[in-house]
Amino acid sequence: MSAYRQAFLDLSLRAEALRFGEFHLKSGRTSPYFFNAGQFNTGATLSGLADCYAEALLESGVAFDMLFGPAYKGIPLATALAMALAKRGRDVPVAFNRKEAKTHGEGGTLIGAPLKGRVLIVDDVITAGTAVRESVEIIRAAGGTPCGVLIALDRQERGAEGQRSAAQEASAALGVPVVSVARLDDLFTFVADRPELALHRERLMAYRAAYGSIDG
Repeated sequence: MSAYRQAFLDLSLRAEALRFGEFHLKSGRTSPYFFNAGQFNTGATLSGLADCYAEALLESGVAFDMLFGPAYKGIPLATALAMALAKRGRDVPVAFNRKEAKTHGEGGTLIGAPLKGRVLIVDDVITAGTAVRESVEIIRAAGGTPCGVLIALDRQERGAEGQRSAAQEASAALGVPVVSVARLDDLFTFVADRPELALHRERLMAYRAAYGSIDG
């Protein structure tokens, strides 16, 4: 496992963004683990997360001109990533949207740099793909070109349409790559290397057997 994936999972566990137990998901499934990017709620944890995003993005080779963060979790993620990229010598514009249009001041639903060129969408996870599809529509309507999606964790679970994961479905439907900092496969390696987490491995394996996507 690469250093940034290891760092991401270590950080997620420390920040309690990654938890093990029994969690009831919106899908109706009961999962042995849960990931909540909202737990990266300090300057240090958000900065560490952004560094992991930056390393995953640069390793992927996806060409982009600017970042877009969908409301709401995508907003701090895209902003923090822009700062992490700037530290690495790549200063890129960043924009995000409001859920509701502002009717005074500058008005509209978009904040930040104009959406133009190749626009990378930055979010935490892809569940049903709704937020990503909405982002693509916003970007295209503004004259930009969606070039990819960057997320923290790919659960590698079957999506709503068949055997592929939600990330795979979104990538195929939108015609853009989906890059993740880590995947369920990495989580298995992470758990296997930590004796204190070994008891969760069997439940993770059973969950993957029941709901894993064809890339799992």
